[in-house]
Amino acid sequence: MSAIPPGSGPRPLPGTRRTGRAALVGAACAALAVALTGCGGEENPDAGTNGVGKLPAAKIEAKARAAAQRADTVHLAGNVVSQGRTYKLDMSLAKDGAKGELTTKAAAFQLLRVGDALYLKADAAFWAGEKSGKPGTPDQAADKLGGKYVKVPAKDPVYQRFSGFTDKDTLLAGLLGLHGKLTAGDRGEVDGVRTVRVSGGAGSGGTLDVSLEGTPYPLRLHRAGDAGVVRMGEWGKTVDLKAPDEDQVVDYGSRISGGGGS
Repeated sequence: MSAIPPGSGPRPLPGTRRTGRAALVGAACAALAVALTGCGGEENPDAGTNGVGKLPAAKIEAKARAAAQRADTVHLAGNVVSQGRTYKLDMSLAKDGAKGELTTKAAAFQLLRVGDALYLKADAAFWAGEKSGKPGTPDQAADKLGGKYVKVPAKDPVYQRFSGFTDKDTLLAGLLGLHGKLTAGDRGEVDGVRTVRVSGGAGSGGTLDVSLEGTPYPLRLHRAGDAGVVRMGEWGKTVDLKAPDEDQVVDYGSRISGGGGS
């Protein structure tokens, strides 16, 4: 018998092995694509994010609160309804003070706090109202205060009423409260930054947009009961705080107000 030389048996058809391998690779890639995008083929909403969108609503809110507390500074802008008054905020807040503008229906004025020293700059009509309890009441002493930074005494009602708007932790603690059962999942966008929305009471208890990019800072709050909308940004950016020049300051002593409010 003649021996059959090695390798002389039947050979696979040309290209068969290569084609089979390519098919296997293609099938694996297709399976991976389905796993990444979901059965519906939709893009993964958490791709490239900080991952908080995958968390339960309560944990998202907790992370946003913690991030806000750790940050040294923040800029707040928007409207806040408190005790029947609507305040328009435009405040830059730091750990040791704040500066910005506060507007009510009756007046607009600048607030500046450096350490414990609170300064308020408003027109004469505002100060006349503070002294008399009736906004707009003429007052000769108030004329001297108009357009100046008035150093507000710590025990004066004006200090008690407005210093909270210059305290970062106090203001944020009051603003960032959602009411009712928390839910999350809806995606949004604030100033080009992707967010996940946490809602209280199906939205009636407020809605908070939390950043899906970088640190999970709170970026926008719709307060419960239509009590205003506030945007939060510039987290961690330097806020330049310094006392006004002496020729721009009036130190009014131990008390300014005579009652009432703006």
